[in-house]
Amino acid sequence: MFCAAMIWFAAAMGAAQDVSAKPEEKTLSVDEIVKKANHVSYYQGKDGRANVDMTITFGQGGTQSRGMTILRLNEDEKDEAQKYYVYFDKPADHRNMAFMVWKHVTKDDDRWLYLPALDLVKRIAASDKRTSFVGSDYLYEDVSGRSLAEDTHTLESTDDKYYVVKNDPKDPKSVEFSSYKVWIDKATFLPMKAEYLDKNGKLYRTMEVLETGTFDGFATAVKSKISNLATGGNTVMTFSNVKYNIGLPGDIFTERYLRRAPQKWLKGN
Repeated sequence: MFCAAMIWFAAAMGAAQDVSAKPEEKTLSVDEIVKKANHVSYYQGKDGRANVDMTITFGQGGTQSRGMTILRLNEDEKDEAQKYYVYFDKPADHRNMAFMVWKHVTKDDDRWLYLPALDLVKRIAASDKRTSFVGSDYLYEDVSGRSLAEDTHTLESTDDKYYVVKNDPKDPKSVEFSSYKVWIDKATFLPMKAEYLDKNGKLYRTMEVLETGTFDGFATAVKSKISNLATGGNTVMTFSNVKYNIGLPGDIFTERYLRRAPQKWLKGN
């Protein structure tokens, strides 16, 4: 299934659908539920941009802030090929840093990180995809999401408001969790909550949507929180200036624009 942590990081790029019909809700298979939630979370609109404020609270005390702009471009209508560009403007030691993802379905995503202090473009190895993203409680894999094919999905329960889907990794050795559950809103198909269990079956990571809004007709998660129960820390992300279908050109999602940020599109048009 999609990586639940990144649902909210990408949700400002995604939207809800009109799925209020009761008969459809009763006949959906778990695979259909998962596909709809993945589509809503990552693929609505042809492209999009948003400003993001990230606040990291450490378990031992203290906080740090990050400010960034996210650009997202769909390359097909199959919910497959997709590209992300993340540009940091604060704090000072992160300014001009950029992160780019070329998302694939049948193979590992390509990821690059530009470090301006070293004028270095670094490839993020597939083995590093479940490590911390810029010191936060988000992981590199969270940015582009987790492939649906990597997990086995089970509809564990349903009520008037949520589908509760349990996800078990097909390759348990490749991840640090044993399983995770996602609460998917039946009206919007937007994942609203997730819980991860460690290898001993103990809850260690949670995600929750704190606030939603509507932009350009799309329902969007605009504030979310990830908590690491093992460390006592958490990360809150707040989205603003969300826009869809702005006409992003494909060539800005290339290595040369990691060093020379596409300011026109970062500032909006």
